[in-house]
Amino acid sequence: MASARSTAKLVSAEVTTFAITMLGLLLVTFLIGRVIPIDPVLAVVGDRAPPDVYDKARIALGLDKPLWQQFLTYLGQVARGEFGTSVMTSNPVILDIKRVFPATLELATLGTLIGVSLGIPLGVAAAVYKGRWPDNLVRILGLFGYSIPVFWLGLMGLLLFYAHLGWVGGPGRVSVAFDDLVTTKTGVLILDAILEGEWEVARDAFSHLILPASVLGFFSLAYISRMTRSFMINELSQAYILTARVKGASETRVIWRHALRNAAAPLATVIALSYAGLLEGSVLTETIFAWPGLGRYITASLLQADMNAVLGGTVVVGVVFISLNLFADIMARVFDPRTR
Repeated sequence: MASARSTAKLVSAEVTTFAITMLGLLLVTFLIGRVIPIDPVLAVVGDRAPPDVYDKARIALGLDKPLWQQFLTYLGQVARGEFGTSVMTSNPVILDIKRVFPATLELATLGTLIGVSLGIPLGVAAAVYKGRWPDNLVRILGLFGYSIPVFWLGLMGLLLFYAHLGWVGGPGRVSVAFDDLVTTKTGVLILDAILEGEWEVARDAFSHLILPASVLGFFSLAYISRMTRSFMINELSQAYILTARVKGASETRVIWRHALRNAAAPLATVIALSYAGLLEGSVLTETIFAWPGLGRYITASLLQADMNAVLGGTVVVGVVFISLNLFADIMARVFDPRTR
């Protein structure tokens, strides 16, 4: 009974935190949309519209109402998934986001997989061989990951692996010859191609995906390896590690079954936040590689002063980040009973 009450309290606290954070996010985006020096009415009717048309459009948009009423209306619209119409595409913003978000999801997911599959072993090796060459190598990789601009690394990658060596596909999500050959089902092009048996399209899509995903994966690797090293150094200095060694446990078991298992809780949080960071922070990567994802969509909308699209994309990114943060907290409680 006590355990059930404790779980209920934890769930209630997490839901309350999520709701308050979401309300703050929506309030900030709403105020940004009202503060910036861009008239949403002019974006709809144009700067040559007569005054009566301007006034009617302003009333239709609800901009004649008090600010608090506008905010309540905005909350209702967001709850229904309504972000208005994009000036750039003339489509509802939510439809544009549904179209471009799977590309960002595909890119960020592979980047995170690369970062996790390489970053965790490198971080463990750095902790085990602290102060020796594996540790120094991982620290240098981390330093490069934090120092090299993403646009420079992306351009150098295109120059070397695409233009010079021809190992990967160029900018874009797929070659022009394969455009529109696959029916969109999941939005993930490689998966859609596999489902339809279009293996050549899948291979071509992967050749375009691997380079930008590797660029993102390198920055994810730098962060995850550094944090894994820190967590593992802390765990390897604990008394239970000495006890396990005294009892005759092998070094492999001590490292991977005991130390890494206890470091899993904070590491899960790091991975989730790294994934969220790639989902929201791949703007430059998508721009360099002409990747038709959410980051490029928001950038293009911002350049066109399409604030409905910009704010809609910002809300979606915020929801994803907050949700992954909540997921990381839950995973931390699952892996580490001490945090419950």
